[in-house]
Amino acid sequence: MDSNDSYGCSEYMNLSRRQFLATTGGMAVALGMPSWLPNVAYADEGCGERDVIVSIFLRGAADGLTLCVPHGDNLYYAARPTLAIPRPDAPGSFKAIDLDGFFGFPPQLAPLIPAYQNGDLLLVHASGSTDPSRSHFDGQRFMEVGKPGDITIFTGWLGRHLLSMAPMQPEAVLRGIGIGYGLQRSLQAGPKTIPIPKLNQYDLGGQLSTVGARRAVIEAMHAITPDPLRAAASTAQETIDLLGSINFDGYMPEGSAIYPENDFGMSLKSTAALIKADLGVEAVAIDVGGWDTHVEQGVTEGGRMHRLMDALARGLAAFHADMFSTAARNVTVVVMSEFGRRLLQNGGLGTDHGHGNVMFLMGPGIDGGRVLADWPGLEAGQLFEGRDLEVTTDFRDVLAEVVQLRLGNPNLSAVFPDYTPSFPGVTRACVRGDLNCDGAVTVEDVEPFSQAVIDADGYRRDHPTCSINSADLNNDGLIDGRDIEEFVRRLVD
Repeated sequence: MDSNDSYGCSEYMNLSRRQFLATTGGMAVALGMPSWLPNVAYADEGCGERDVIVSIFLRGAADGLTLCVPHGDNLYYAARPTLAIPRPDAPGSFKAIDLDGFFGFPPQLAPLIPAYQNGDLLLVHASGSTDPSRSHFDGQRFMEVGKPGDITIFTGWLGRHLLSMAPMQPEAVLRGIGIGYGLQRSLQAGPKTIPIPKLNQYDLGGQLSTVGARRAVIEAMHAITPDPLRAAASTAQETIDLLGSINFDGYMPEGSAIYPENDFGMSLKSTAALIKADLGVEAVAIDVGGWDTHVEQGVTEGGRMHRLMDALARGLAAFHADMFSTAARNVTVVVMSEFGRRLLQNGGLGTDHGHGNVMFLMGPGIDGGRVLADWPGLEAGQLFEGRDLEVTTDFRDVLAEVVQLRLGNPNLSAVFPDYTPSFPGVTRACVRGDLNCDGAVTVEDVEPFSQAVIDADGYRRDHPTCSINSADLNNDGLIDGRDIEEFVRRLVD
């Protein structure tokens, strides 16, 4: 959470405090259950079958009609005379950046254009939870447990994903990390999953000169302590040792990535270092607060939502450049919020609680470069309860496709209980040997395969939306002449 929380409604501000207490409690529960604690897994490269997932929650109900502007719908402009982002053909420099002739980015999201044009960024509009309450508490809770309307379920969808899958690395110390002082509800029940506010500062604290002595005393105390406290203490120390092996402070991003110097940027930077360290973490959850914009929403320079969008875009853009520009790492990023904002702006130059929203998905396994939307329209008769953007894509359909096709988990009934998802088509398959990305291995792939082996930079330049790692036919992590035999075999078969 940040200073922007102070602009939110009373429920959101109370929730911010309650959430801290609840998640801190969740941490205590986790520390008391050794079976949950530390183990981490490695991200495969390119065509691997299981991605690491980075789940980002925009708390406060982000305004999806600003994050992805429906500039092709005139009613958007009629409803928001001062808050609407001007059309792409409007005079001046402050205007939407057209994406597909109907939707556009606000100018603050310009840093995401390379990811979008590279086919790695997908927006799913008119998406969200079917819960109608417009309550921050209910909205966040139901999305994080993955079941709208059910107050009896306490485990999170990411936690159940980890619980229903074998670790990517059997000896992993950590499988899930919630960046924060308390564990996000989405991760609760996840095995070997803990909250850590700052990955580079997870240690015993105090003076370095006394760390060894203090650790010896602690270990001696816990040696005579019964389980589960002894096991919890042991695994916590293993986590300290594990994270201490990563040089977070000296980490050098790839792809000329520059992370913004704020909590979100530093969380993503640490996450990138953690994933590249190949320690086996499979899920990371990050919160970004402050999106409850009832008054003075401020979409222009200096405004509150302007700052939030700027931080979001620069952080995601840096992560994209860092993680995907030189290698198509097996990582999927999901960004969502509890619900959207009302179509009409209010008298305080803000927007009140709404319904439908937009989700962002990013990664080499995401079928991006487009806005996926079954657009319901903004006529009064097309709005949810006559005032809000309708939800035409259930968030569970989006997440379920990611869970099964990118995280390799077919146990969807465990992750999303009592729901039969319908995949909307947010992912793309990685076919080894398919170097021109047409979905098959044919003679048309011979030339790009040869280029990938001989001139990797040239291949990336000429095929910006394809993964060069699909040329790693023998799956040894290298692209070289030893891949030719397997490529020929697949070509002939």
